[in-house]
Order: sequence, then C-alpha cells, then structure tokens
Amino acid sequence: MAFTFVAFIDKQETQTESLEPTKSRYKISTARLQNWDYGSNAFYFVTICTKSRVPYFGEIIQYADDPSDKTQGIASLRASRMGEVAQDCWEQIPANFPFVELDEFVVMPDHIHGILLFNKEADTGWQVNKFGPQSNNLASVIRGFKSGVKSFATRNEIEFQWQSRFYDRVIRNRNELDRIRKYIQDNPANWLFDKDNGENLYR
Repeated sequence: MAFTFVAFIDKQETQTESLEPTKSRYKISTARLQNWDYGSNAFYFVTICTKSRVPYFGEIIQYADDPSDKTQGIASLRASRMGEVAQDCWEQIPANFPFVELDEFVVMPDHIHGILLFNKEADTGWQVNKFGPQSNNLASVIRGFKSGVKSFATRNEIEFQWQSRFYDRVIRNRNELDRIRKYIQDNPANWLFDKDNGENLYR
C-alpha cells in the first residue's frame, strides 16, 4: 500500500506537541497528539535516551587517532559495544515488526534519533485512539527495541540503563519529514559544537 501523509484538522494541530527548532535542536513544548492511535500508519520521529544521559553508546569523533579508523573528516560515532548493539537492534526492528519501515536514524553517545514508518496493509489512515492493552503500536515497537538492548547488557554484565520514557512526534507533511531527516543527519556534527548543552532533549 502506498503511504500518504495523514490530514490533520486545525483543532488537532493546536492540541498536539510542537517540535520547535532552537539553534540546532528541537524541543517538545506540549503533550502528545490528542486522540491519535499510535498504531496508525504514519511517519514517527522518536528519540530514546539513556538514563541520566550517560554516554553508553560511544563518542563522537571527527579526526581519528587510529589511522585505520577512517572518518574522512566527517563527524561520526565511535561506537562502544553497546553502541553497536543499539544499532543492530534498531536495524532488526522490521524483522520483529514487519509493518515498520526504517527511515533516517542515528545512534549518538547518549541517545538515538530515528524515523519509523508504519505501513500496515489493512490500515486506511488516521484512527481514534483505542483504550486497553495495545500491541503493534509505537510504544510496543520501542519497548521491544529497548528490551533487546537491555537484555544484551544484562546477559553480558555490562552496565547500562535506559531513561524510562521516550519522546515522539507524528510527522505532518513532506517538508517536515525532510527537515527532520536533515536534523538527524547533522546530529553528529552538531554534537561536536554543543555536546555540553543538556538543557534540551533534541540536540
């Protein structure tokens, strides 16, 4: 099924979270989108942080100390073992949730930014939020991902903890999708200039 962006009425738009640019970062200014079923087909921008922003996943480098570690002058993550696991688990999401397609994502020292496309064959678009136990929605996908990373750490006796919650945004249109893709791509380079600024989640 070809994906098309959902249409949002003005009333919903005023009730939803606002992803506002502040310098090179984004911040959440209000609550999640009201009455939205987070199992519906859409592009979702998510950010998942480690507890207390501990850099379990590695460090951002631009010029490698090891000549064999070629970054070509491009800022990138020198991943720790947990950083490698986080990337592997993210890339395995479609194997565990076949209705999910991966878009742009990046693993950073203390968080992950990613865009997930829900593309369910039987889904016709926007649905009203359902009450009660839910599966095959955004929360279950993120829960499965976080569990996979944490389970590896536990099995191998590696110190690691997630922040309990995660942050999300339903992407409204093509322009917003392109803007967030670029933000994710630029995240490692921006980190080098602003890594000590912890006032904002999206950095």
